[in-house]
Order: sequence, then C-alpha cells, then structure tokens
Amino acid sequence: MSTKDFIEKDYYKVLGVPKDATEAEIKKAYRKLAREYHPDANKGDVRAEERFKSVSEAYDVLGDARRRKEYDEARALFGNGGFRPGPGGGGQFNFDLGDLFGGAQPGGPGGPGAGGFGGGLGDVFGGLFNRTGPGARTQARRGQDIESEVTLSFTEAVAGATVPLRMSSSAACKACSGTGDKNGTPRVCPTCVGTGQVSRGGGGGFSLTDPCVDCRGRGLIAQDPCPVCRGSGRATSSRTMQVRIPAGVEDGQRIRLRGKGAPGERGGPNGDLYVVVHVDEHPVFGRRGDNLTITVPVTFPEAALGAEIRVPTLSGPPVTLKLPPGTPGGRTMRARGKGAVRKDGTRGDLLVTIEVTVPRELGDEARKALEEYRAAVEGEDPRAGLFEAAKGE
Repeated sequence: MSTKDFIEKDYYKVLGVPKDATEAEIKKAYRKLAREYHPDANKGDVRAEERFKSVSEAYDVLGDARRRKEYDEARALFGNGGFRPGPGGGGQFNFDLGDLFGGAQPGGPGGPGAGGFGGGLGDVFGGLFNRTGPGARTQARRGQDIESEVTLSFTEAVAGATVPLRMSSSAACKACSGTGDKNGTPRVCPTCVGTGQVSRGGGGGFSLTDPCVDCRGRGLIAQDPCPVCRGSGRATSSRTMQVRIPAGVEDGQRIRLRGKGAPGERGGPNGDLYVVVHVDEHPVFGRRGDNLTITVPVTFPEAALGAEIRVPTLSGPPVTLKLPPGTPGGRTMRARGKGAVRKDGTRGDLLVTIEVTVPRELGDEARKALEEYRAAVEGEDPRAGLFEAAKGE
C-alpha cells in the first residue's frame, strides 16, 4: 500500500460510513458489502471482484483501531495541505518522505535535532506504509482478516459442532508459485532495481516514494506472465476448512480464530478468521443466557392436587419434577444442570414454566364432576378486591 493510497483514498467512502462511525457501524457496513460483492456470489464478474478487494482493503485499515488512527492522522496531515510545497518550487524542501517515515537517526534529518520529527512520525507512518527505514525497504505484511457466517441448529449451538467453511481470499498464485511468471523465472525490475519502490518529484524538490508501477511493487517482472494471475503473483484462492464451534454459542456471537485468515505476504503472519454464528429456533426449547427454557402443559387436577411430571431435556433422559398442590399457571421451576454449557465447562439450568391447560370438550362425567366442584366452592370469589385495587389511591 503506497503513501498516495493513504493520502488520497477515502476508505470511509468505500464502506459508505461517516468518519466518526463506530467500530460496530464499520463492521456492519463491511459485512453487508462483503456479502454483496463476494466472488462466490458473483462468479465471473470482474467488477464485483475488484469492488470486493476495495472493500476488504478499506476494512483492513478501518477495522483495526491502530491502523485507523494512523490513517486519520496521515490524511489530516497531508490531505489538508500539510508539508505540501508551494507553486514555483524553491530549494528549501528538498527531502524524501522516506526519511520521515522511518529509520531517522538521532541528530540527523528527521531526528530529535531536526524540529522534533524524530521517532514520532516514524512510529505513525512506519507501520502505515509498511516501511522500516530510509529507502522504503520491503517489509513482511500480515494477511487480511476474513469474516464468514455459519448457521447452526439449536442443538448444535448448545452442544458445539464442527462445521465446514468455504472461504475466498487473496493468496499466492498456485499456478506460478507466487512468482507471477509462467515458468517461475521472473527477472529483477530494471526500473526500481528490485526494491519495488520508486521516488517521484512533487515540485520544489519535494519527493514521494511509491510502489513501482512497472513491477507493481514486487521488485520482479514476469518474462512470461502467468495466465492465471496475469503476472501479479496473487490470485483469489478458495478453500474449505473444518471449524470447531465451541459449545454454548449464542445467536449473533462472533468467534475469532487466530491465524486462520488470508495468508501473509513476504513471510508475514496469516490474518484471523472471524465467524458470525446464527442459530435456528427449536420447536420446544428456548434460550435465556446459559439456561434453557421450556413450557410444559399440566391438567387442572395436577396443578390443584399436585403431581409428578416428566419433562424432556435437550440431550439426555427426561427429568421428573414434583408439582406441589396449588401450583398456579405461569410458575417457573428449575431442573439444575440441564441447560447450556458455560465457558468453564459447567452447565446452566432448564427453566420449566407451568401452563395449566383447559379442555375444549368435556365428557358427561367430567362435566358433572366440574359442576359439583363449582357448587362446592360457590361463594369464593378469586376477583374479590380486584376492582377496588384497580381504582388505585
């Protein structure tokens, strides 16, 4: 990534978010665009592939708090006219930005004795432009983070599951082993002499160091360009990997798998893989944190007289709960250790809500028994005092 990219590219505009967007807003915008322009959803569409790369590049910067801060500082400094020479030249600013972006020695140009630019700008721009010292030496680069989604059944989310994930990311071209040359024998770029960087004048002796356009910053030129990657040495690679989703995940949870993202460049580490989990609903069980929930119907005699009832569990044999006499509808009982798995390996509980059922049809004997019961409790009014209480103070 060149100096010019950070000064002129508006990554906020690429993702369609304001400059003061929160981390959550940036993630949401990236996920939406990544799904829309993903190569798997737009096979053969070159424009969609380029758009996907631009979105990934923007999120690679704005999705990292440190790099976002550096990006904002660079645009504030150079994008608004800072350190820009005036028209007509003049020999007062004859220096290369490579001296500022890293490696300045104490007392030398850009050091503590040069107006306070030593160290500070090197810290800000060194990681930003992937430079480690004067001359813009090539530096290993970490691979991009990848985000994917997976949908689990309710049972899989509670118990954990291993699922296959198919991902697409930029990686070294397999056809040419990343050399960009069909025969694997590229030559050193004569323009940059293998450094991958060239300096260009900005007027008034001012110069910027950018990636060499002839070799695309690689320092090598393919004598016979690879037909797969067109000489770039990079290609979109698809792979399927088995990912273990831990037990107890919840709907919408984001899991980070270190080192499972896109491969790094020039010996750099791999990026990370982020998996957003979606969980299907269960026809019987629900979820409340680490606890599972279930609503169990009981008859009026069971609720009034008390009973022992069998309650199903998500995985395992049923449990037996004892209803005390006079159990009202809506009461919640607890079956300990029958819920979801917690991070420490223990389990939550199964929360059982009692629902008293009312039969739609009654047989002659049942109707007679209920009429006798009504006669036996005649005079008792469960709504006594309700209307007075409803009036308030």
